[in-house]
Amino acid sequence: MDEIDRRIVNALQDGFPLCDEPYEAVARSLGLTGEALIARLGRLLDDGVLTRFGPLYQVERMGGAFVLAALAVPETDFDRVAGQVNAFPEVAHNYRREHRLNMWLVLAAESPQRIAEVAHAIEATTGLDLFLFPKEREYFVALRLVA
Repeated sequence: MDEIDRRIVNALQDGFPLCDEPYEAVARSLGLTGEALIARLGRLLDDGVLTRFGPLYQVERMGGAFVLAALAVPETDFDRVAGQVNAFPEVAHNYRREHRLNMWLVLAAESPQRIAEVAHAIEATTGLDLFLFPKEREYFVALRLVA
């Protein structure tokens, strides 16, 4: 990442404008063209610097569902299992933890039934038990990472 990429990442964590030309509006504020901004975002996604770029929705308010889940993955299989898990479009993200349950992930789907289907498919694909941790309470945590 160069300094322009850092400025893009830092600026876009604060929101995206709702207007006719949102990329142009953001680009102008950064001294770029809309095309340059889009190209840089594409490169950051392709390079894996960003894992996603898009809005965050409260999926449950739209009839969907999401759940925190975890797997106990043998260390020698961690990368293979991560690839298998990440192949499911319903996996919003996953991350490693220093714990017996060492791979945590968030599943997001259009319905609670689809969550169950994906959970079973992940178990069938990985050969591992997937533990689901449904939300009991909701908290808002503003996470902002400085690039």
